Amino acid sequence: MNTLNGLIPCIISGGSGTRLWPVSRQNMPKPFMRMRDGMSLLQKTFQRAARLPGVESVLTVTNRDLLFRTLDDYRVVNKAHLPLDLLLEPFGRNTAAAIAVAALHVQEHFGDQAQLLVMPADHLISDETAFAAAVTQARELAEAGYLVTFGIQPDHAETGFGYIEKGDALGTGYRVKRFVEKPDLATAQGYLDGGKHLWNAGMFCFKASTLVDELAAHANEVLAAAKAALEHSQNLQNKTSRQRELSAEGFGAAPDISIDVALMEKSKQVAVVPCDIGWSDIGSWEALRQLTPSDPQGNQVNGEAILHDVHNCYIDSPKRVLGAVGVRDLIIVDTPDALLIADAHRSQDVRYIVAELKRQDHPAYSLHRTVTRPWGTYTVLEESSRFKIKRIVVKPQASLSLQMHHHRSEHWVVVSGAAQITNGEREFLINANESTYIPAGHKHRLTNPGIIDLVMIEVQSGEYLGEDDIVRFDDIYGRAPAADVKK
Repeated sequence: MNTLNGLIPCIISGGSGTRLWPVSRQNMPKPFMRMRDGMSLLQKTFQRAARLPGVESVLTVTNRDLLFRTLDDYRVVNKAHLPLDLLLEPFGRNTAAAIAVAALHVQEHFGDQAQLLVMPADHLISDETAFAAAVTQARELAEAGYLVTFGIQPDHAETGFGYIEKGDALGTGYRVKRFVEKPDLATAQGYLDGGKHLWNAGMFCFKASTLVDELAAHANEVLAAAKAALEHSQNLQNKTSRQRELSAEGFGAAPDISIDVALMEKSKQVAVVPCDIGWSDIGSWEALRQLTPSDPQGNQVNGEAILHDVHNCYIDSPKRVLGAVGVRDLIIVDTPDALLIADAHRSQDVRYIVAELKRQDHPAYSLHRTVTRPWGTYTVLEESSRFKIKRIVVKPQASLSLQMHHHRSEHWVVVSGAAQITNGEREFLINANESTYIPAGHKHRLTNPGIIDLVMIEVQSGEYLGEDDIVRFDDIYGRAPAADVKK
């Protein structure tokens, strides 16, 4: 995988987007949120990276549990069939560790002089021409040995972003005098009036060797853990992608710290390129609503809503009709299993709801009612203490693991498509309007041998219906043995 001009876009796809609950959740985080055009933030980021001049491969750092969803998103937009590099984290360790393993990987495969362009997967940039120009400017400074960050020209006093103070001019940019944490409103207004401060966009450009050398000088603990995680990684390479599953032991030794705190605030080799690129970090529902046209009453509505005397509300209810009377300044987000109602001026506080759900170990913290798996999706339609009904969709040529349950039996009814069934010692094919019964204790497997989606209804019954009642014997996605993931 050669790169014509030594530029490797590196997409950092992590975090759970807690302030965008209930759409963003731990197992379907913010990068996979769909915008109004139907594309996810991750897809938009990939396209933006792929369109830069000379790019011939894209590197992504993400959680290993999100691998197949990431590949599904990329498959739709990777029209040029760019080779994909994927570094798979066993768990989150913030941006310092993620960027360190990316730099070491690029240094190993592309050389010391290769440049990384680090891009968060969950930001929007509307002016790609200005973005490409800013990247060109950043690359000049990176070639000169700087760690380059991108500073957004502020257009209002914002307390939700960190700031970068410009120092001496450096041709296409400036030295960074200092990084500033999120200020209060009066301080933010002073920054706006003074003209020396930029919003910190969390994007970077640097040579692989520069980043590694600066980590060795200022954050060697991060670098050592990244090296150990890569040294003991498990590698898989095929015609379209190279995947490295990072060692949990090595990666777990990395401090949970941002790249700003670990390195950028300490290094003397940091520069900033000011830019006006139509940037938004989509950090809250209030930020998202600013991208949506309003009706004459100041409301933004996604879905079918009947409103009477409603003003300045953001309403997202794509699945069912929503009615509202006599309210104002609210954020209302409706999903099949969770409803958010918030004061529009306190959208940042949604994270407290998520923290409480996490403390309770509530499933709405991590999962939607429809759950994505490598083979397709399942949706819980109804459940009680002794039965559960699911709608299962299996992609063409996909297969669930060969597995067994101790405490439940399952009835499978095919709605459309055809199903290849393994049930104990028997193997057979069933079509639409046909069914089969899987007793508890039987090894079984479901495969879609066709060219269209297989849709079926699964009815589980038994004394225990938890997702951890599963024993895997074989799995084409490399998940056997495992006891914590459904099918």
